[in-house]
Amino acid sequence: LKGNIGVDRMVFPENTPGFVLDVYARQALWQIGKDYGHGTGHGVGAALNVHEGPQSISPRWGNTEVLKKGMVLSNEPGYYEDGNFGIRIENLLEIRDIEEKDSTEEDEKAKKAPGDKNFLKFGKLTLIPIQKNLIN
Repeated sequence: LKGNIGVDRMVFPENTPGFVLDVYARQALWQIGKDYGHGTGHGVGAALNVHEGPQSISPRWGNTEVLKKGMVLSNEPGYYEDGNFGIRIENLLEIRDIEEKDSTEEDEKAKKAPGDKNFLKFGKLTLIPIQKNLIN
């Protein structure tokens, strides 16, 4: 859940490849010596394939496709214990300019960053409900 929220809240410079953002989705698990064996997010687009690229958020640093405004990606970090259980929350996100609706205080700070960089964020397209009483 922390990884999912981490991706939702990301602010990043335009032309950032997805593998750079993957670290932020995994950070909470890495801090307790855990990880997941799949990508954090994949492209969703015109051909209605399950995993549509070339954009993705994953540890595959060989995919240097940069993230651009208007791209749609999944947000699906997870955790699995073999033979025990697994959990994955999957939502769809659209890459937007930071100036677009629903700006947060963090977005406002990023707008004032030095230089001519354009900053992007994710906007929610779908939102899977979460049963809060299952969170400890």
